[in-house]
Amino acid sequence: MQLTNRSKVVVKKEMTLSERLYIPAIFSGMLITLKHLFRKKVTIQYPEQTREVSKIWRGQHVLKRDEIGAERCTACGLCAVACPAEAITMVAAERKPGEEHLYREEKYAASYEINMLRCIFCGDCEEACPKEAIFLTDRKVDSLYTRAELVYGKDILVEAIEKDKRVDVTARETPDVAEFKANKVFGHNKVFDKNS
Repeated sequence: MQLTNRSKVVVKKEMTLSERLYIPAIFSGMLITLKHLFRKKVTIQYPEQTREVSKIWRGQHVLKRDEIGAERCTACGLCAVACPAEAITMVAAERKPGEEHLYREEKYAASYEINMLRCIFCGDCEEACPKEAIFLTDRKVDSLYTRAELVYGKDILVEAIEKDKRVDVTARETPDVAEFKANKVFGHNKVFDKNS
């Protein structure tokens, strides 16, 4: 039974003596090797030399704080749901009286972990976060010897309280996001006030 009208005649061609010895194939391979000997080398001596990376390069994650130093993350779980590699896990807890300066909302992430071995640095967690709490920075993830060391918790992910030690992520913001954040009418952009 013939499925199409496109039939191809296959001819079994006998190889010549030089083809059977693979001499032309060896010479063509050596010619490619000789061409590469005289080209500029692309290898760099890392870590002494580093390549220039894009301003929006996706590196190690950071959990951001707001202007007064409170954690932005509300443990809503949208980043964990959006993560295609299922690298993010968290445990939510309720804020206790007197912890208003530590956490921005009533609910916060008591435990927040990212398995850096599973993470594919796609940025979906960053896009899914409604509070702009998680960003991918330009920092490189360290090479370590055990798997347990590569499960990053809040001790590594949350940025410092001191403003001079904060991680700058303005390069990752689009002009639309910067304009939205400037408008303090939206509840998302309001800073928590202890007096109100």
